Amino acid sequence: MSAKQVLAVILISASTAVASVWGYNRLATGKTYYYSQDSGKVPANYAKFFEGKYKDAAGPNDFVDAASAAIPATVHIKTKTIRTVSNNLPRHNPFSDLFGIDPDDFFGNGNGMRSLPEMASGSGVIISNDGYIVTNNHVVDGADEVTVTLSNRKSFKAKVIGADPSSDLAVVKIDAQNLPFLLYGNSDDVKVGQWVLAVGYPLTLETTVTAGIVSAKGRTLDINRRQSQSPVESFIQTDAAVNPGNSGGPLINTEGQLVGINSAIASPTGSYAGYSFTIPVNIVKKVVNDIIKFGSSQRAYLGISYPRDDMSEDQKKENGIKDGDGVYVWTISPDGPAAHAGLKQGDIITKINGEDVTTGAEMVGKIATFSPGDKINVTYRRDGKENTIPVTLSNSSSSTSTAVIKSSVLDKLGAQLENLSKKDAASLDVKGGVVVKSITENGLMDKSRIQEGFIILKANGEDVKNVDDLQAVLNKAGNGTVKLEGVFPGYEGVYSYPLRLSNGG
Repeated sequence: MSAKQVLAVILISASTAVASVWGYNRLATGKTYYYSQDSGKVPANYAKFFEGKYKDAAGPNDFVDAASAAIPATVHIKTKTIRTVSNNLPRHNPFSDLFGIDPDDFFGNGNGMRSLPEMASGSGVIISNDGYIVTNNHVVDGADEVTVTLSNRKSFKAKVIGADPSSDLAVVKIDAQNLPFLLYGNSDDVKVGQWVLAVGYPLTLETTVTAGIVSAKGRTLDINRRQSQSPVESFIQTDAAVNPGNSGGPLINTEGQLVGINSAIASPTGSYAGYSFTIPVNIVKKVVNDIIKFGSSQRAYLGISYPRDDMSEDQKKENGIKDGDGVYVWTISPDGPAAHAGLKQGDIITKINGEDVTTGAEMVGKIATFSPGDKINVTYRRDGKENTIPVTLSNSSSSTSTAVIKSSVLDKLGAQLENLSKKDAASLDVKGGVVVKSITENGLMDKSRIQEGFIILKANGEDVKNVDDLQAVLNKAGNGTVKLEGVFPGYEGVYSYPLRLSNGG
């Protein structure tokens, strides 16, 4: 048989295998699909895998082919964020009475505000030939401008399609066609001890490839809690060198397949100190698919809480937590899927769809790959006996609807708001307003200079008499910036604050 015939047989076999896997996934998973990777077409950046250089059972002698496939599909993401610095803290400036202006206005934009640009950078992975790119939420969060530079130095302005702070993932899009992209692998198949490569743009260097092994799976660091009240963490831990700038870049196996998105490092100095952490690709596929299809992540909930994995034996004893291989059901939501299916406090969950779960992080990682309305089999142990029951997952509002209900813009503000009382409105000689009672850390309002006690009277020049008025103005503003005007009780003057409604998405 000639070399051309051998090559033709290999190409046909590979295409058939990819098409078969695609067909099985479509039939087995029903409504789940993964954007632009179901065509069976292998991108050109994988050409070296079809040049007769196949790996034997002992594995590759080097990582040249895998790196060659990943480098063209790894991009450099640069962001520009305009930070507005406010000098309008609650105070009364005596000079404003004399001159009719605030001295701070000389250094700002005429209302005591100054705009300062901040530049940052990270990495990303092309996942489709028409320009969809996955990266970390913290890479593009709040950015006013996003620029993507390919490995061939071509640059594009990018649009943020959506983001999911809970998993620290985001999707951006550039206007380009016929791009190289990485093929998805299966993070469930990743084994501790196997070789992996991290690719990205660390420390503002050009494309850099490092190698290491998977050193652990199902790790949780609780770092996503800084940007979400319901973090999803089930990291793959590796010793592949990762530094600032690698965030959002790919972790690949020796076959050049994407197995995760690099997200964090454990370091006492802020630079690489031996361990890096990656979001498993099975979670990435699910979140990215939701963002592209719905604009936001469609997260499924089981409706239980479990002890932290690092809880001491004394704490377990104090809270009546039993030991055992699995996830202890500490509390259970009365209206949640687990309760409806028959799970009880004190049960120990051992398997999800037949796959072992030994820690809370592993269980969260499994659940994160499903959608509200999906049915899963949960195996649990109670009174020494093991049982398996079907559970229909829900969304955060205990609904099994598969349609994503986007949260209210007021929820995104991260603040407790109340209508101004009639008595206080009369004392201020206004018709109404909205009082900022408290501000949640890392919410949109927390990122402005607004302080608790501020009374909102206008939004984008429109009178705000109650919370409904405020919500109407915010809805019209979309993902733009809203100028809020109001007063602080006990201080003279009207204060204004720009409030960005975009959180990188």
